[in-house]
Amino acid sequence: MAAPGATGLPASELNHRARAMLRAVAAGRAEIACSCEPDLYIDGLVCCDQYTAHLLARHGLVAPTQRGRVGQRVRARLTPAGAAALGTVGEAA
Repeated sequence: MAAPGATGLPASELNHRARAMLRAVAAGRAEIACSCEPDLYIDGLVCCDQYTAHLLARHGLVAPTQRGRVGQRVRARLTPAGAAALGTVGEAA
């Protein structure tokens, strides 16, 4: 789902909502729609900030755990870049 060569975002560019979304993915609570602009679902509900969801996917911070049909929801995973960005933010986030 990430753009080729995507390397993530600097932690300083992640707002509170983006960090919360990454924590939900890391906790195994998220699904992602297979698409070029994937929608993110948390606890079975569509995420209210799809712009940020698309940004996280486009920058390679989240990805699907498996391939699926276009529009199919699959479990989302944190990528190494996403884990690094979340780790950089620390526990205060």
